[in-house]
Amino acid sequence: MLIGYARTSTADQEAGFEAQQRDLAAAGCEKVFAERTSAIGPRPELERALDYIRDTDTLVVTRLDRFARSTAHALELEQRISAKGARLRILDISVDTATATGRLTFTLLAAVAEFERRLLLERQREGIAAAKTAGRYKGRAPTARRKAGQVRELAAAGVEKTEIARQLGIGRASVYRCLAG
Repeated sequence: MLIGYARTSTADQEAGFEAQQRDLAAAGCEKVFAERTSAIGPRPELERALDYIRDTDTLVVTRLDRFARSTAHALELEQRISAKGARLRILDISVDTATATGRLTFTLLAAVAEFERRLLLERQREGIAAAKTAGRYKGRAPTARRKAGQVRELAAAGVEKTEIARQLGIGRASVYRCLAG
């Protein structure tokens, strides 16, 4: 049985999330586990998929970066899959761990993907440092502070703090900070 796994980090990546699900369906996945969560946070749907797979099943993912955080993590996940008698298939790089060559290719590409990610983060840090030095980088604008007036108005009107946070799209803690400041 082919079991799919799709992940996106944020709701803003909806098109990519839908594309993953479409590609998994086109690959013949009978069941798909999908979630919107950061790669560094808990991933309950991935755990459910890993618990669900059985001997001779194949876990299918569209891209390696949607599956694993690092080379070590990719290898650990693949080991968990193979320990169940199942295999891993990654669509965009046409890798299937059912063969020795597929496992070797998977290991090498996992290392390359981690290397690429680290380079990207390094370049990003360098770019931010250069922008700060040039006075062009200010960081993200504080959302809640801009809405402090609205927070006070709603609180004065008797609206509950949780409801204020929901209406304005900010956290409850931000509501309390706006009211305290």
